[in-house]
Amino acid sequence: MAAHRKPRQRSLGGNTARTAATIALAGAATATGFEGTGHAEPQLSPAQVKAKVDQLYEEAEVATEKYNGAKEKAGKAEQRLDTLRDEAARKTDRLNTARDALGSIATAQYRSGGLDPAVQLALSDDPEQYLDGAAFAERAGSRQASAVGRVRKQLREIEQLRGAAHVELAALKSRQAELKRHKKTITGKLGEARQLLSRLTDEQRAQLAGGGGGGTAADRASRSSARDVGAPPSGSGSATAPNSRAAAAVSYAYQKLGSPYVWGATGPDAFDCSGLALAAYRAAGISLPRTTYAQINAGRRISRSELRPGDLVFFYSGISHVGIYVGDGQMIHAPNPSAPVRLAPIDQMPFAGAARVG
Repeated sequence: MAAHRKPRQRSLGGNTARTAATIALAGAATATGFEGTGHAEPQLSPAQVKAKVDQLYEEAEVATEKYNGAKEKAGKAEQRLDTLRDEAARKTDRLNTARDALGSIATAQYRSGGLDPAVQLALSDDPEQYLDGAAFAERAGSRQASAVGRVRKQLREIEQLRGAAHVELAALKSRQAELKRHKKTITGKLGEARQLLSRLTDEQRAQLAGGGGGGTAADRASRSSARDVGAPPSGSGSATAPNSRAAAAVSYAYQKLGSPYVWGATGPDAFDCSGLALAAYRAAGISLPRTTYAQINAGRRISRSELRPGDLVFFYSGISHVGIYVGDGQMIHAPNPSAPVRLAPIDQMPFAGAARVG
């Protein structure tokens, strides 16, 4: 039997020792480089952070509008499903009533159907009365056939309703899955933006938040003036609004300056961009669609040179952002989670189109 020998331990000499030392040094250098950061991302300047955060907010807003559209469709599918279920329940009640009536007829037939009509006539104490009764029974049979026909029709209608409800339920589940996907995208983009902003100092974050939107001081002054008089500040151009409803929408928007941005919100205390437009015109007595994609087609398309207070202004090639024009090249909009509802120049973002509502 061959002896089992213990493998000889090789010494770390020559190239092996040098390789091990190199790996150890590389590991130490890597650990030093990652210490305190957890990753090797380069440090971004405030301007680079702002550009990246703006991109993330734009992508989140695209997903938000898709979320809003899916939520609107899910709500409509749920309403249709409830209507179908209610109608099916009513028809089922009527069907059960008709079935009970048929059961009574069948029971009566069973009890009296054992004798031949000729024998019943012979045994009858009053043949004339029996003949009258036989004629009534024939008419009752005709009514029974009609009742059976109604029951069959009701059964078909209920099956059709159940089929339609099944389709609506599938549509609802699809929309709910779509909502979940868009929500995940939104929260991911916003979370990444928060992480980037957390690298900046408080002063740098304040500068980024105050830039381009008319400034927080301007927002506070405009909001204070609007609340004092219950109308837009003088010079806002509200006198040249195309109609009273547009003027009312502008007034509502001014009253909401400073309200927080919350994706999916339509007021009264928080808004996303299309939610603010919807709420402003809802307050003016006009029902707008939920999403920017639909809102741009809710009124008459107008050119930039035709803009008047109350017109809806849209931005980016995907029509993913909307504001309410208030005159003098300014709009009120809900920008993103880092800034509240505010005044901003319409030149701040790529202009995509405008619509006049009402």
